[in-house]
Amino acid sequence: MKLATIRTADGTRAVRLDGEVLVDLGYSDLGELFAEADWRSKAAAASGTAHPVEGADFAPVVPHPSKVVCVGHNYTNHIKEMGRDLPDYPTLFPKFAETLLGAGDDIVKPAETEALDWEVELAVVIGKEVRRADERQAADAIAGFTVMNDISVRDWQFRTIEWTQGKIWEASTPVGPYVVTPDEVGGVRPALEVRTVVDGQVMQQDDTGTLLFDPVFLVRYISTVITLRPGDIIATGTPAGVGNARKPQVFLHPGQTVVTEISGLGACTNKVVEA
Repeated sequence: MKLATIRTADGTRAVRLDGEVLVDLGYSDLGELFAEADWRSKAAAASGTAHPVEGADFAPVVPHPSKVVCVGHNYTNHIKEMGRDLPDYPTLFPKFAETLLGAGDDIVKPAETEALDWEVELAVVIGKEVRRADERQAADAIAGFTVMNDISVRDWQFRTIEWTQGKIWEASTPVGPYVVTPDEVGGVRPALEVRTVVDGQVMQQDDTGTLLFDPVFLVRYISTVITLRPGDIIATGTPAGVGNARKPQVFLHPGQTVVTEISGLGACTNKVVEA
């Protein structure tokens, strides 16, 4: 299934893609749906109001996750371009719900930076509460996958050795348009092409099959530290090709369009605008 949260005149609604329409699932958003133990059967059986796909206003797939956990340095090529050694353990940092945007929303460039960068990421969406998961529990906890653009404010990110202040700018992180269940993309360790395209130029291109720490491992690892709850999001890291690592460096500016896409999942297409 391909599931989404859309904005309507009556508020947000959780929907399922059926051809050219989005079928209302009877929940306000996917976070509310995933909180149901039998969410898969309910989502498959729902037959509510049909909304056209064309012109749909996609909200963040889960508008209010309890947590967003991001992973740095998880593609070999990106680690090398940043001049670092391969890590023994995942590098983790948080985001907050206030950072999230819909798949087609504008990205407002903060007035405080000239170093706005892109990062296409496979994101894992949690569909079952889990703590200290084993292999089977971690796999079962994965509701599906979506696309995230972990927009980074590089000059703020590198003010200190801890990155969070460059990663949590309000309304900066597109995520969506769909949560796609693992059965549609080859399972819980999918090998999918990821790309970033800025004004028609390919900036990043890789395959999620080359992740150092795969989705199941990350659910196990993170759930050892903290309980993962339905609707939580894990961003699995970005491949080589970020603007900060280019020579000369290249950053996003108002008027540009950045597309982050993953095969089988869809794309976030976002225009950069002035604050």
